[in-house]
Amino acid sequence: MAHDEHRTILYDDPGRLDAAAWDRLVLADPDANPFLRHAFFHALHVSGAATPDTGWFARFVTVWRGAQLAAIVPLYAKTHSYGEYVFDWSWAEAHERRGVPYYPKGLVAVPFTPVPGTRIISADRVARRHAIAAVLDLVASMGLSSLHVLFAPPEQIDAFTAAGMLIRTNVQFHWHNRGYRGFDQFLDALVQPKRKKIRAERRKVQLQGVTLQRRIGREITEQDWRFFVRCYENTYAAHGAVPYLNLDFFLSIAKHMPENLLLVLATLDGLPIASALALFDQERSALYGRYWGTLVHIPCLHFECCYYQMIEFAIEKGLQVFQGGAQGAHKMARGLDPQLTSSAHWLLEPSMHAAVRRFIGNERNTVAAMVDELNEHSALRSR
Repeated sequence: MAHDEHRTILYDDPGRLDAAAWDRLVLADPDANPFLRHAFFHALHVSGAATPDTGWFARFVTVWRGAQLAAIVPLYAKTHSYGEYVFDWSWAEAHERRGVPYYPKGLVAVPFTPVPGTRIISADRVARRHAIAAVLDLVASMGLSSLHVLFAPPEQIDAFTAAGMLIRTNVQFHWHNRGYRGFDQFLDALVQPKRKKIRAERRKVQLQGVTLQRRIGREITEQDWRFFVRCYENTYAAHGAVPYLNLDFFLSIAKHMPENLLLVLATLDGLPIASALALFDQERSALYGRYWGTLVHIPCLHFECCYYQMIEFAIEKGLQVFQGGAQGAHKMARGLDPQLTSSAHWLLEPSMHAAVRRFIGNERNTVAAMVDELNEHSALRSR
């Protein structure tokens, strides 16, 4: 085989791929983040969170140049639309009304994780181009109704656009470090009503006698993880929902990628009452807020654990971005600003593809108008 020839191999279990080779690609890809690491996908698989039993059928596309792994695409065939954060339920219903099956569909994403980042894991544009072609061919050959590539970076969105996919935009809320030397300097950059509101919210938590601790990496004990999962499950139960993740998942990432983990613990009278988990990447200077839960209702404790403790940590570590997760315009009052994200979509049925094209066009105008309006209400004194 010539050195520049490429071949494609599919895997139904990330554990069958070499972790070191996988993570070398992640490290070299400028649009990657910790959620793309082998340990994260492997934890989802071995814990049972993203497996055929839960409707996630892994069909990971790998591109090889000789014996060298050159690209990875986390493709799943899915039998539902849960755990995605880009909502297509109306598209599924439209298929059902026409008597056309929508499931299984093809999804390229990190399960249960709306963090933007590379979806074709590779630093090599040639390998990435081969991977995109392989994914499109595979979706067609598998008879899937559609392909959805969620939260991809601009360069990959451009490549999927060129392949005939439709681009959908959405909004998240991110905090940006403007060289703050401390939390007070960050507050000084906000308009007076927002600054006053944040100080009042933090004071409410303090007056209740709550203390906060931040633990990173191996400072987080198994007992901490067990408590965190209780909080996480309790929050889902309060909303009448079943959690996607379990203790096995969290213990797995704690073992294999501790350097990326931050846990905030809230205690009252010496007993833990709430916690929040984030992942961070010192190399890429980013912090990613993820999960939260509480056993006791304390006013404003959610804001303290999920925003203020995270922003303080980012400032202390010199991190440039804190991503606060999907949805929630209330985050703007805490100093986060709207950020557009993009996803690519293709539907096999021509009439449905055309209908979705019209839907996305209308939605894009609505999103753009919403972002313009949100930017007018930024908490920052100057832009």
